[in-house]
Amino acid sequence: MRLRHVKGAEEMMETSEFIEKDPEQWKERWNEFFQNENPIHLEIGTGKGKFITTLAQQNPDINYIGIEKFSSVLVRALEKQQENPLPNLIFLREDANRITEFFGKEEVSRIYLNFSDPWPKDRHAKRRLTSIEYLKRYNEILKADGDIQFKTDNLPLFTFSLEQIEGAGWKVVDKTFDLKHSKIAEGNVMTEYEERFSAKGNPICKLIAVR
Repeated sequence: MRLRHVKGAEEMMETSEFIEKDPEQWKERWNEFFQNENPIHLEIGTGKGKFITTLAQQNPDINYIGIEKFSSVLVRALEKQQENPLPNLIFLREDANRITEFFGKEEVSRIYLNFSDPWPKDRHAKRRLTSIEYLKRYNEILKADGDIQFKTDNLPLFTFSLEQIEGAGWKVVDKTFDLKHSKIAEGNVMTEYEERFSAKGNPICKLIAVR
């Protein structure tokens, strides 16, 4: 998918106080960054920020970090933060394949993956955020009782993810192929993408996985 260029996006990435420009310096020190000992939750591929901003508003006792590599998308999340600054939310304009450079062992309590790029070609399977390669990265930074929560409307990607999780030695503790009509829909926070597709009646898949 080709992203639309947003004028001024790159400049905003450089000047916004809501982006941490040097995340490596906070590895194993994110609680010091937030100045508390609250749990840390990541959203990888935070998009326009509705999901993580809503969670941060609802849960002031949890620290949230949104990771997004595309400036033209992240700029919308920054605009939301400017309108209503939340002390428990910060963004990184980074690629997810570097997360072990930013977070230390057992530093993260939960990882959200929402409507990740399906990378449909087989040769790109390792780039999918639920591949065994990425699960190895998550294993390095998640607490022993931490979990991954994954949502998608792409059934082939969901099936692939279930296989990869099992192959990596993880365990799916809950899953649904139709979130709207599932018991795990309670308290569900939608992304902008999810709202649009759910309104059309498209089923949303979700899984929760632990080691």
